[in-house]
Amino acid sequence: MPEPSLAVRRKSRPGSVRKRSRAPVVQPSAVCSPVARKRLNSRGEGPPAETPCSNDSEEDMFGDFDSFSGNDSLLAQVDDIEHKYLQDKSMDIKAAGDVILGNLQSGVHQKKQDNCSTSNDKLVLKADKEDAFQLNENNPVDSNQEPTESVLDDLPSSQLLYFEKMDELSSGSRISPVSERRNKCVNSSSDKIRSPSPFCPDAECRNRPTDFSSDSNKCDLFKTESLKDHLKSAMTGNAKAQTLQVSKTKQLKEAVLSEEICVARKTIESSSVDIGPFYGLPSKVKDLFRQFRGIETLYEWQHDCLMLECLQQRKNLIFSLPTSGGKTLVAEIIILQELLCRQKDVLMILPYVAIVQEKVRGLSSFGIELGFLVEEYAGSKGRFPPIKRRIKKSLYIATIEKGHALVNSLIETERIDDLGLVVVDELHMLGEGSRGATLEITLAKILYTSKNTQIIGMSATLSNVGDLQKFLQAEYYTNNFRPVELKEYVKIRDTIYAVDSKTENGFTFSRLLNFKYSTNLEKADPDHIIALVTEVIPKYSCLIFCPTKKNCENVASMVCKYLKKEFRAHREKEKQDLIKNLKNIGNGSVCPVLMQTIPFGIAYHHSGLTNDERRSIEEAYSAGVLCLLACTATLAAGVNLPARRVILRAPYVANDFLKKNQYKQMIGRAGRAGIDSAGESILIVQEKDKHLVQDLVNSPLENCYSNLLLELTKGMQSLLLSLVGLKIAVTCEEVDNFMRSTLLGVQQQLLSKEKSLSEIIKDGLENLIEKGLVKGRISEKDHNSECILTITPLGKATYKGSIDLAYCNLLYRELKKGLEGLILESNLHLLYLATPYDMTSNCSPDWMIYLRQFNQLSAAEQKVADIVGVPESFITKKASGQAIKKNVDSAVVNRLYLSFVLYTLLKETNIWSVSEKFNMSRGYVQNLLNSAASFTSCVLHFCEELEEFWVYKALLTELTKQLTYCVKTELIPLMEVAGVLEARAKQLYNAGYKTLAHLANANPETLVKMIEHLSLRQAKQIVSSARMLLSEKAEALQEEVEELLKVPTDIPGTY
Repeated sequence: MPEPSLAVRRKSRPGSVRKRSRAPVVQPSAVCSPVARKRLNSRGEGPPAETPCSNDSEEDMFGDFDSFSGNDSLLAQVDDIEHKYLQDKSMDIKAAGDVILGNLQSGVHQKKQDNCSTSNDKLVLKADKEDAFQLNENNPVDSNQEPTESVLDDLPSSQLLYFEKMDELSSGSRISPVSERRNKCVNSSSDKIRSPSPFCPDAECRNRPTDFSSDSNKCDLFKTESLKDHLKSAMTGNAKAQTLQVSKTKQLKEAVLSEEICVARKTIESSSVDIGPFYGLPSKVKDLFRQFRGIETLYEWQHDCLMLECLQQRKNLIFSLPTSGGKTLVAEIIILQELLCRQKDVLMILPYVAIVQEKVRGLSSFGIELGFLVEEYAGSKGRFPPIKRRIKKSLYIATIEKGHALVNSLIETERIDDLGLVVVDELHMLGEGSRGATLEITLAKILYTSKNTQIIGMSATLSNVGDLQKFLQAEYYTNNFRPVELKEYVKIRDTIYAVDSKTENGFTFSRLLNFKYSTNLEKADPDHIIALVTEVIPKYSCLIFCPTKKNCENVASMVCKYLKKEFRAHREKEKQDLIKNLKNIGNGSVCPVLMQTIPFGIAYHHSGLTNDERRSIEEAYSAGVLCLLACTATLAAGVNLPARRVILRAPYVANDFLKKNQYKQMIGRAGRAGIDSAGESILIVQEKDKHLVQDLVNSPLENCYSNLLLELTKGMQSLLLSLVGLKIAVTCEEVDNFMRSTLLGVQQQLLSKEKSLSEIIKDGLENLIEKGLVKGRISEKDHNSECILTITPLGKATYKGSIDLAYCNLLYRELKKGLEGLILESNLHLLYLATPYDMTSNCSPDWMIYLRQFNQLSAAEQKVADIVGVPESFITKKASGQAIKKNVDSAVVNRLYLSFVLYTLLKETNIWSVSEKFNMSRGYVQNLLNSAASFTSCVLHFCEELEEFWVYKALLTELTKQLTYCVKTELIPLMEVAGVLEARAKQLYNAGYKTLAHLANANPETLVKMIEHLSLRQAKQIVSSARMLLSEKAEALQEEVEELLKVPTDIPGTY
């Protein structure tokens, strides 16, 4: 697709002049002289000039001369010129400067005849005396411009100072153009030193830095002396002057990027339709997409979408395309426009922690190259409020919950307008339970509190777009484009039907399966999965979506039992390496199912795997080492793992019949852009489900409805509490106004037929007052009056800690009770307080294990069980099967059991051994650990708002860190890097990469050689992520220093 290019040119100079010049070569718009800039622009635009190849460190500063005094003819000419000048006092200083420079050039160049001539977009300079002024003759300039500026452009500052002095002597108080030039250059140089950022906040940063001679030389310039003597001393000073050893190529690239961003900003500010080199972005961005993603050109729909008038006008936008249509690339270009051109922070909200981490890894390399920060807000990571950056802008990549907390902190600190853009992926999640309610609350607050923040929402599965448009005040763009054609099929018995909406029943006959089944195989595989799979593997990849985790493992085992032995030979060594890697992850243990299936290139993928195992399997599948994954529906909404063929084992997710949204997400994984010519999906259907499936494939997508009413404590009540706490709405009337701007407000007639919205709000506020979270008085009479609502300290702690309102009072009581006798001999008591409440309901303790673990505790630790309300006698009787007379709260019993799991996990730091010890799946233990880390972080923020809980702050800060990483202390700095999990951290540490600085300065090629099972792409991502994290930490420290050194404006006695 043709795109306008932003031409960047620079002055081409003869070799000897170029050698003597120590100032970096920059583009025309970056030189000090406006005359030279206009002159160059008059030649028309063209591609960037190639940088001359030279080694800065080996330059001969005087060309071919042994010394500047060796050329007598040059100095003789200088003497003649000086005498002539002194005899004619009335001669204009500018003309003298022209003659001097012209003769200087001819003298220097007569020994070195390397004339530089270029095509029509470059300047021509000749080294002979007659053509010294060709620069001015061949380039039309403004008639008012003075010729001296152009020829003085490249003189060192010492000569400029001399001519300025001579000018002052001859014309009294008149200010010479030379003086003006020098002042401008000096100012621009100091500005550039103070602001090392590669991007220019305004036009001033385009001035080039100027080299200055030593102070002693500067003083000598003002003495009365001959021009010959002066030139000798000046040239000596210039030769001695220290210059930063920076590659000229690098300086030119930075100057080009700097100029393009300045132009892009001006383009956007002027709301011009001219999109610049790459949609208003520097051409370097296009190069980076090619380098990091292999993207050469955009699809037509992507170009159309980026050129939408609503985007040019910064209106909100919802866009919807099928899975793998390229939505993310459009969002990333819009994000870069906001960060680089409008200089605003950006928030990107993604549904899952794994996707957040994947996106942080992917965009860190862009941040390093383009000078912005990428900050992770997921699990226990994230700072509230975020650090306010002076120079660099931040891209916050967050889960739904962390995104909400981030927005709250920005509103509270009155910094919400710093957020220029919010991008929401999987916008359809607005209709999914408590997470949907949280997302709705976040977007409603942004819309209500900031008129300058743009919202972009995207999804592959949207239906009632009208409601969403009204809620987000957004335009809508949709397209049915898929880079790879998707063919949908349904299999009933041994017949495959194509899905065809034009026919009456929605199906048309396609083919019969051609695979000979033995009697035994028919019994083992009644759904003919092996026949469907062997049509594509091992040459192509395949995904099988199964209803349950157990079914995934069974399908993987069954398939490999009946595959031919030839499948084992395909990439055999790499499969053995994968098994070896999984053994390292499990400290010698590997799941027996994976041991059996991986040699055939098959594995399962579900939440029962640890994070490290899941990452290893995903990487092996992406690399083609594994060709078949049996997985649950969560993979469809998770990381991007496409396949040639997608098989749906049954139209169920657990026991629930498949929804159209889920079906579309799953089949959307079929077809890999750039690899496959087509993608196929096959839904296996039993005869009894045939009619349900006909309805499924032909029905529209499900509508997206507000969940604020269905999720009371995490929805409506949570919203009302934060509205009062953040002072967004502190009267009933203001709350009513806000609620009308929510998705619930748009859909209230559909969702709340029994009660009006005002009544729902009244009930919610009364509930908050009853819980002691809000103070105020709500009655029928004053419902719409100006009665001010205020938040209590407990209410403030609850919303700032993102604590579920169902548990906030219980948490307060338990923390208060802990103050009376917190046992700190070990961290067991603290772990109990930090164990998530919402995980106790699906916990079923094994009483023999419970008793065994209790007996292994010290006397002080056993006392913890007594304090929280689980006596030893209760556990003993339960383990021996005796009747229990005394009632004990089952939630407390289960919570203590889970705290035993966490306690053992922190001591052993091995999920495999702990899962075996407690007879739990390792995936469940991993999930418990992740949830505990996140909840501990929430409890920490809760305690920070209540003075009485000051003692918990330091304790919970350390505990959050331990739960987040759950490794030996020395590995924590490495695991802070996005994408580095425990197994990888151990490998890096053992290879000598022991700190963040080691990783940030590592060579990716060396990493690949030293670390097993690490691809070059992964190595580059790890290094980029480490550099980004290091940069972020350094920036934070610099901000602290600036804040400390800032002079207060309200010092007493100053005016």
